[in-house]
Amino acid sequence: MEWVLIKNLKNHSGQEVEVRGWLYNKRSSGKIIFLIVRDGSGLLQCVIAKKEQPELFQLVEGITQESSIIITGAVREEPRSPGGMEMQPKDIRIISIAENYPITLKEHGVDFLAERRHLWIRTPKQSALLRIRSTVEQACRDFLNRRDFVLADAPIITPAACEGTTTLFELDYHGEKAYLSQSGQLYNEAAAMALGRIYCFGPTFRAEKSKTRRHLMEFWMLEAEAAFFDFEDNMKLQEELIYYIIQSVLEKHATDLKILNRDVEKLQKISLPFPRLSYTQAVELLRQKGRQFEWGNDFGAPDETAISDNFDAPVFVHRFPTKIKAFYMKPDPSDPGVVLGADLLAPEGYGEIIGGGQRLDDLSLLEERIREHNLPGEAFAWYTDLRRYGTVPHSGFGLGIERTVAWLCGTEHVRETIPFPRTLYRLYP
Repeated sequence: MEWVLIKNLKNHSGQEVEVRGWLYNKRSSGKIIFLIVRDGSGLLQCVIAKKEQPELFQLVEGITQESSIIITGAVREEPRSPGGMEMQPKDIRIISIAENYPITLKEHGVDFLAERRHLWIRTPKQSALLRIRSTVEQACRDFLNRRDFVLADAPIITPAACEGTTTLFELDYHGEKAYLSQSGQLYNEAAAMALGRIYCFGPTFRAEKSKTRRHLMEFWMLEAEAAFFDFEDNMKLQEELIYYIIQSVLEKHATDLKILNRDVEKLQKISLPFPRLSYTQAVELLRQKGRQFEWGNDFGAPDETAISDNFDAPVFVHRFPTKIKAFYMKPDPSDPGVVLGADLLAPEGYGEIIGGGQRLDDLSLLEERIREHNLPGEAFAWYTDLRRYGTVPHSGFGLGIERTVAWLCGTEHVRETIPFPRTLYRLYP
């Protein structure tokens, strides 16, 4: 008997197959028992009539929620069933009877569920989110690989800060101070000078004491860097990547998006190119909306939402004031008061999903910026070396996986877009 994943059952309609999974739900009329079985790829309804299969009926009466089972039988399409397929089992083999399961099918509070995240991820919405996350990550890799980008892993333990010193997780590295990485970008720049076009993919850490729906202490970033790429090349690459991700999710996850009650029309109507606003134009837009905003300040979450509410697609905000951006950002040659950097804001209030820009490739100016930011020059000696030995214009960006998934899925909080979130007040499980 062939073992088939539930998501592939439509290819086996009318055939006898084997399904391995867990009991998600059970309901009975007294004469008929309906089992909803999950296997991580989808849901399958099984129907057992007491009159026709008395022994099997008696067996399943004792099966508890989340018990593990193997079921064999013929499958057929049934639009009214969860997942659209139904089976009349010929045999059910119990692997393990589950104890009294804590997450029942009633409503539970977020704190209750977060404490049991290892079980919460078994529910249909959480599983759908994680399947979509997997596709987003794969789409990122596929997109960049097809454009000749090379995966070059960046270290997680670093001797210096990338995004500032106030949000670092510090650790003792055999007597020396070290930090959990905020970004792989500086190392990406070195790798790009060796390999041309590169990206890294991994966890990053920010110790900022924020508990908004957009923040995690540990999150995953795709970070790309390319030699001989200018500011415009960089934004074009970003919007093409996001468009590719959207199409991949729409193509592969119609069922999951339905489970999440996502309005897919909002995603379907997004097209290229994405709209663009300069920082100055964005400030003017905020003022027109009645927000008291001073030029030179950074945008907060409400500001980003107010800006993106004017667009149905992600919108670039570019050329931020030099003083509020990182030391490695290249000033605009036509206006050194702003940098050749851009944030990509997702619509529907999800805020920044990508930050990036062109990097400083001038040695003397980079050293000046390091001093202005009161950063230890010796810690960045290797980084400034990149400008001594064959410097070229280069650009890159970082895409936050969790915020991107939250936007694509229409999910309120990023904590549900990662298997085991690390938030300000939660480290368990």
